[in-house]
Amino acid sequence: MLFLRATSLLSLFLSAIAPAYADTCSEVRDNTDIQVSSPLQLAYTAEQTEYWSASCIALKPSCIIFPRSAAEVAAVFRVLNTNNEKFAVKSGGHSPNNYYASVDGGPLISTQYLDHVLLDPTTGIIDVGPGNRLDGIAKKLQGTGWTFVGGRIGNTGVGGLILGGGLSYMSAQYGWSASSAISYEVVLANGTIVTTSATSHPDLFTALKGGGNNFGVVTNYKLQAHPQADVYGGNLVFLRTPSLDAALLRAVRDFTEHNTDNKAAIIVTAERTNVDLIDSWILFLFYDGPESAVPPGTFANFTSLKPLTNTLRTQTYADLMAGSNWVVLKGFQVQIGTETVPLPGAADAQDLLIDGIHAHWRNVSGTTLAVPGIVASIAYQPFPKRIAQAARERGADLIDVDADADRVIIELNYAFLLPIDYDKMEGKMRETYGGIRERVVAWQAEGKLPDVFLPVFMNYGFYRQDYWGRLKQASRELAREVAERVDPAGLFRDRTGGWKP
Repeated sequence: MLFLRATSLLSLFLSAIAPAYADTCSEVRDNTDIQVSSPLQLAYTAEQTEYWSASCIALKPSCIIFPRSAAEVAAVFRVLNTNNEKFAVKSGGHSPNNYYASVDGGPLISTQYLDHVLLDPTTGIIDVGPGNRLDGIAKKLQGTGWTFVGGRIGNTGVGGLILGGGLSYMSAQYGWSASSAISYEVVLANGTIVTTSATSHPDLFTALKGGGNNFGVVTNYKLQAHPQADVYGGNLVFLRTPSLDAALLRAVRDFTEHNTDNKAAIIVTAERTNVDLIDSWILFLFYDGPESAVPPGTFANFTSLKPLTNTLRTQTYADLMAGSNWVVLKGFQVQIGTETVPLPGAADAQDLLIDGIHAHWRNVSGTTLAVPGIVASIAYQPFPKRIAQAARERGADLIDVDADADRVIIELNYAFLLPIDYDKMEGKMRETYGGIRERVVAWQAEGKLPDVFLPVFMNYGFYRQDYWGRLKQASRELAREVAERVDPAGLFRDRTGGWKP
C-alpha cells in the first residue's frame, strides 16, 4: 500500500515537471540541428552581454537559440506554437526597454548568425540580415561606392532600427531607413515564410515600416543602397554656459528651418553627469561628401562658437560609424524616451525652446545628479519637412508624417549604475518627457505652436509612452488588421514585449 502511494506520488510529480522538459529550448536542442546555448555556456554568456542596458542583461533567458536561416527561424516558431512560453527576438539589443528584445525565463532567439550583406554592385541593391549592426554593414560595403541609410551609432542593430522607422544622417535625402526597403523575407508566427513588398502582401510591407516586432521575424531586408564616397563628420564638444545654451538652440532652430542642403545633418546634445559635475554640449555634424564639398557656412553657427574639441574630418562612412560607438555606456542601466515638437518661430525660440523645453529638462535632470553614475542627456534632432517628403516619395509607412511643418525629434537618456534606482529613474523619465508634452500641447492650444501631427518616434520611445495612440487612426487600424491576419493566435501580441497595436 505504501509502495502504491509512493508510486502514485512519483507519477504526479513526474507529470507536473514534464512540461518543463517539453519547452522550446529542449525541443529545438533535441530535434533539430539548430544551435542552442544554455546558461553558463560561453555562447550564452557572450550574447547575453550584448545589450545597451544592464537591465536587459540582468534578464536571464532559459536558453539562447542561434538560427542560421529563415527555415531554422521557422522551425523554432513551430515549436513555440506548441507551448505558451514568453520569448524574445534580438537583433542588436540596443533597445533599453526590458522585454522588447530580452526575456526572463523563456527562450531568446538571437539573429547574430543571420549577418549576410550581399550587394549587387550594378544596381546597389543589398540583402541584409538582421544579425548585422550598422558599423558591420558599413565595413562590409566600404570601397564599393555604395552605402545604406542607417542610423548614427554603429553598434545599433539593423532589425530594430528599420522596424522602428530609422532616422539617419541621410534622411533628408532618402527618408527613413525603412524607406529604402524593397522587400522583406518574414517568418510569420505559425512558421510560414513569406516575402512581402509593395506588390506582394503590401499591407504587411507597410506595417513593417514603423510597426516594430508585431508581425513576424524579418530574416532578410532587401534595401536600395545609394552612391557614396567619403563623408565629412565628427564631434564638437563645449563646456556648458547659459549663453551657449541659447546660442546652440537657436542654431538648431535655424538649421532645421533654413538649411537647404539635404546632405547636411546635425544632432545637438546636452549632457550632464555627477562626475566632477561635468555639464557639456556634444554635437554630431555630418555631410554626405568630403570637406571640400561642404558649402561655406553650412555649420558656421556651430563651429563659430569655439568648441573645446573638434574632431570633424573627411573619412569613410565605415570609420564614422565605428567612431560613434563611444556613446554606448557598457555596464549602465539605460532608459530612453522621446518627444516630437513643432519648430517654434524665430521670435518664439527663446521662450519655448530655450526657456521652456530646455529649462524643463535642466530642472528635472538636476534632481538626478545624486544618483550614482548618472549621465543625463537631451538630444535635439532636426526633423525638417524634407524628411517627411523624402519618406513619402518612397512609399507608405505607418509613421505617415505630413510634410506640413518643420519639427524637432527630442531624444532623452538617463544612464545610471545601480538597478535599485531603476524605478526612481523611471519616474524621472516620465516627468521629463511628460513635461515636454504638456508644454507643447498647451502652446498649441494658445496658438504659439502649429497644431500638427506629432508621433512618438519608436526608436527612441520609452515603454510607457503611447506609441500607437500617437499614430494616425488609419495607421493603427492597418496595424491591427495585419496583426490579426498574420498572427491570429496573438503569439507576438501576448508572448513578447514591444508596443502592441
